[in-house]
Amino acid sequence: MFRSLRIRNYRMFAAGGAVSNVGTWLQRTAQDWLVLELTGGSAAALGTATALQFLPMLFFGMFGGVLADRYPKRPILIAAQSLMAGLALTIGVLTMTGAAQVWHVYVMAFTLGLISCVEVPTRQAFVVEMVGRQDLSNAIALNSSIFNLARVVGPAIAGVLIYVLGGTGPLFLINALTFAGVISSLVFMRKSELHLSDPVPRAKGQLREGLRYVLEREELLMPVLLIAFVSMFAQSFSMSIALMAREVFHAGASSFGLASSMFAVGALGGALLAARRARPSRRLLMTGAIGFGLFQVATGLAPFYPAYLLLLIPTGVALITVNTAANAGVQLATSPEMRGRVMGIYMLVFTGGAPIGAPLVGWLSELGGPRAGVMLSGVLVLAGTGLAVLLTRLIGARVHRPVPLAA
Repeated sequence: MFRSLRIRNYRMFAAGGAVSNVGTWLQRTAQDWLVLELTGGSAAALGTATALQFLPMLFFGMFGGVLADRYPKRPILIAAQSLMAGLALTIGVLTMTGAAQVWHVYVMAFTLGLISCVEVPTRQAFVVEMVGRQDLSNAIALNSSIFNLARVVGPAIAGVLIYVLGGTGPLFLINALTFAGVISSLVFMRKSELHLSDPVPRAKGQLREGLRYVLEREELLMPVLLIAFVSMFAQSFSMSIALMAREVFHAGASSFGLASSMFAVGALGGALLAARRARPSRRLLMTGAIGFGLFQVATGLAPFYPAYLLLLIPTGVALITVNTAANAGVQLATSPEMRGRVMGIYMLVFTGGAPIGAPLVGWLSELGGPRAGVMLSGVLVLAGTGLAVLLTRLIGARVHRPVPLAA
């Protein structure tokens, strides 16, 4: 289950990432709570902030993947992480001084999204350079475990800190400090032990080449399309947790943090189970997607807060199952010289659906209440899963259709 940790470079990266991810979840929880405080509990405003954070990926995500193929990945990651730390410091100072306004959060979220366009596909493609293809699937699952362990710890700590410290400002400052962990791990890696891929020379048509590469391979197209539909509503699920906790069950900040942590407990369990598998199967991918849709509907129907908390656990298991299976399957099926571009496309659909899904869920929650928003999200995930299968077959038949010979 933990075999990738025997590799020194990955062990350092995982340790630094664990610290930084806790800070990230402190900030995510604080950001949601700050928007709700500044707007008097507006679901639409919360949806807008979430959408702005992921909107840049929708337009520029694939270009970030091209850069990841063209240039060494480690320096890109160091620069991106440093910029993210600066953003956290800025919004923290604004909040601490009482100058923070909703538009400040919007600008920070959008800028963070711009940086992520390059950082995310580069980080995804860098994993194989640390561990090699043999341990790639395990490393991806462990990354998910670390991320979701932070998701367990971070929101719970955030809820307590917001109450104890009397506001969200200090949490942004703490997050700025935690970036030191991942930055130092990247700086002190042993370059001689990395499985570096040769940078791809700059040339015209590289973006189109990446798109064609995915379209012509069903083993890539299927998980990419499935993730596109699932993540459209998965990315806004933390927003839904905030709305359900505050507006339906009238929970305070600490109870909201508990709800996020329960969801992350399930996600952590799903990630650890995924770490034991050598290679994910398509059946596992489909099971995770269908399970996530069904459990979303179930959480929307939960009559009491304890029942809601318990249902968040299998929801987290299902979501992380589909995420890790899709990520590992795509990377294992991709050649090294195409990995940055393919992961740029993958992360585009993984995060790019949020600008559509988050405002839609916020709008549905405004009209019919948070319960309706969550349940309709689950129904749309189920419909999207079936549509992904159908589109894969239709696109595959069209791409591989034989060209008739001229008379």
